[in-house]
Amino acid sequence: MSHPQVVSLKLKRKSRLLEIGFDDGSQYQLSCEFLRVYSPSAEVHGHGNPVLVTNKKAVNITAIEPVGNYAVKLVFDDGHDTGLYSWQVLHQLATNQLSLWEQYLARLRAEKGSREAVIPMNIRYS
Repeated sequence: MSHPQVVSLKLKRKSRLLEIGFDDGSQYQLSCEFLRVYSPSAEVHGHGNPVLVTNKKAVNITAIEPVGNYAVKLVFDDGHDTGLYSWQVLHQLATNQLSLWEQYLARLRAEKGSREAVIPMNIRYS
């Protein structure tokens, strides 16, 4: 089965959105947070047991690196850079974005996780 090919990628850093255009004419906007928590990396997928990724509301993409003619590697500002986003993966994420996001939010609630960034604090003991 043939999947649409990506014909355009545009990162909007201020709004933390990645605009994706496919050769079938469809266009989507995916948040950097969504792309980070659904990274196709082994680190996130836990080799078949997906890890709940939390505290990524403010995450952004710092680089988009092409991989052949079939994928991109997204580099996030939290240091994550091991996921290869094939055109097929991007299309699946884009077309299932609403249900995947609801699943993520439900899992966050169930596991008492948070989307909010962890604020580094300097604690002094006297």
